[in-house]
Formats: sequence, C-alpha cells, structure tokens
Amino acid sequence: MTFLSATLTRVKPSPTIAVTAKAAELKAAGRDIIGLGAGEPDFDTPQNIKDASLLAINVGHTKYTAVDGIPELKQAIIAKFKRDNSLSYSTKEITVGTGGKQVLYNALMATMNQGDEVVIPAPYWVSYPDMVLLTGGTPVIVTCGIDSAFKMTPEQLEAAITPKTKWLIFNSPSNPTGAGYSYGELKLLTEVLIRHPHVWVMTDDMYEHLAYDAFKFCTPAEVEPSLKGRTLTVNGVSKAYAMTGWRIGYAAGPELLIKAIRKVQSQSTSNPCSISQWAAVEALNGSQDFIASNNEVFVRRRDLVVKALNDISGVECPVPEGAFYVYPSIAGLIGKTSAAGTLIDNDETFATALLEETGVAVVFGAAFGVSPNFRISYATSDEALKEACERILRFCANLQ
Repeated sequence: MTFLSATLTRVKPSPTIAVTAKAAELKAAGRDIIGLGAGEPDFDTPQNIKDASLLAINVGHTKYTAVDGIPELKQAIIAKFKRDNSLSYSTKEITVGTGGKQVLYNALMATMNQGDEVVIPAPYWVSYPDMVLLTGGTPVIVTCGIDSAFKMTPEQLEAAITPKTKWLIFNSPSNPTGAGYSYGELKLLTEVLIRHPHVWVMTDDMYEHLAYDAFKFCTPAEVEPSLKGRTLTVNGVSKAYAMTGWRIGYAAGPELLIKAIRKVQSQSTSNPCSISQWAAVEALNGSQDFIASNNEVFVRRRDLVVKALNDISGVECPVPEGAFYVYPSIAGLIGKTSAAGTLIDNDETFATALLEETGVAVVFGAAFGVSPNFRISYATSDEALKEACERILRFCANLQ
C-alpha cells in the first residue's frame, strides 16, 4: 500500500507559484532577478481597507464566523452584484471562501462525479484542469489560439459539449492572456448554452474591474438571465483591491449549490479569516475611485510591454483588453539557439534559458495550455518592466 494518494499522480504543482519561488530563490542567492511571473498587483491595499481591518481587530471581530461568511459581507456582495452586474441575489445564494481558488475548488468538490466532463477554454488559468482532476472529473480542453484572439467560438463550445458535460469554466478578462469577451461574443456563447440545459456555467470574474480602453465587462448571467439558475458567478477582492494576501473570494449561485459548497467548506477550512472579511466589507462598500487611477497605470505598463515585445523579431504580442498580463507568441523563435547554447525547442526551454541567462522570470505557455507562448505579468514598476524588456530583446537578438 502506497502512502501518498494516487490522485496526486494526476496533477502537477502550480507552475506560476513554482516560477515565483524559483525567482525568489535566485534573488536570495544574490542574482539580479526581475520577476514577471506573479499574478498580483504591486499596489498597496488602500488605506481605508487596512483601517477597517484594524478596527475589526480592536473591536474584537477575531472569533469564528459563519462557515461561508458574515452577514455584513454577504450584504455587501449582494449590493455589488446589483450595482455592477444588474444581478439580484439573496444571502442564501452567496458564499464566501478563502480566496476565489477555494470557491472554485469547493464548487467542483460539491458537484463532480467520476467521468463528469468540464469544458475549459485554453489558454486557461493553470489550476482549472488540475482542480477538475482532483475532484474526479475530466477536463475537456478547447484550444483558442492567437488567430481567434485567444477566445472560444460558439462552434468550438458546441463541439466540446457531450452528455457528460457538467460545467463550462469561463474567465474574462483572462488569466493568462488578458483577452476579454464582448457582450456580442458572450451572447453567442450563451445561445449555445441555452440549447444544453444540463451544462452549468462557472464564471471566474476576478479581473472584472481591470478592463481597459473601450472594453466593457459583462458576465454570462447578466448577458443571458435564463442561465442564472445554473451559473456560479465567482469573484473576489484580490486583484482590483490589491488584497491577494487577505484571501477573500466569493460567489453567487443557486441555493442548492451554495448549500453544498458550505457543506464542503465546513469540513475543510471552515470560515475565512474574520478580519479579512471585515476588510472586504469596506472594499466593496467603500470608495471605488482608486480603481480608475490604478487602471491608468496598468494601461501605461501594458502599452509599454506590448510595444517592446512587438519590436522583437519572431515575437507577436496581441493587445489585451484587461487583467495585467500579456501572452506573446514566440513561434518565430522556435528552433534557434541561445547565446549560452540552449536550443529553444519549446516555450518551457525559452523561459528557462531566459531566466538563467538574463535573470527575467516569466511563465512558459505550456502551463496554460497553448504554445509556443509565455506570460508576462506587468503588475510591477515601469522601471522593472523597461529593464526586463531590454533583457528579453537582447536575449532574442542573440538567438542564432
């Protein structure tokens, strides 16, 4: 009898976390490293949110709470969905977890049976397929390349659905590409879903407020209200409010599903941190003014990186509509050899050689299901981005 679970053989460690850890390790060893792998803003959490957490500590909000969130936070979430998405929910249709990742995992744990299929458009966030595998399901990957702006077409969705399909996992704006679905594009997808009433929708809206230029965010249950009864709309405070370490995610969905998620959470982590919950109340109810100014910074950084990468021969970098990532193709570099003698035969060897030879840490595209690409997070200083882009340019220019 083996000690470790056989389930673990089906999954791999998170590549994004691995890249961040490797960069930190090299930096600690004295290397000059620029880390572009982390998916978190470099802004500090707004002061009013930090003040709310201190107040929560001082008034004694430091005990266990209800498993899936305090009433005050649930009310703030209800108000947010009404304000931002024109969606109405009751407290029985709201769950709060330890980050959006836990909410997604709880939902899969609560619903998946052996052989159930989950449609996942690629490029995807690295954890989606592995969470499906951990919960006994089968990921059905729909490859969406650069020619379709990394977005799934209605025809692709239709072809991927079978009688075994339980969920579609949908993410817009996307991690890793920053691609966002317009209202019209999403409407066409929802028309497919209407024809398949056994398919539920798990929508990861974590980057909702990080939308740029003329792009207008929309979410499936908003675009097609008839899907609301089989949609779990997931969100959180991590990205827009610079609260990644506070670990608060939330979701709205049918009461039957929310109750099942609560049961799973009651036997795993129980309630999210009480102090973080009170901070999230202030995040959702307080001033939202800083989001626009933060987005101005993100747009400037995005434009800086996109221009620099598109100036490199062999690299093609689309302009993302949101989030804080770019996902350039390096198809024109495959088969070349680096100055240190590494054959660039795929995007993983590209990312490894780039880190070892220049000290720039990026995440290779195969981790997200579409190659040959790599992901850059531009949620860091302009100075670091300029230096990183110069190093990438030199590295690529020296390929033979």
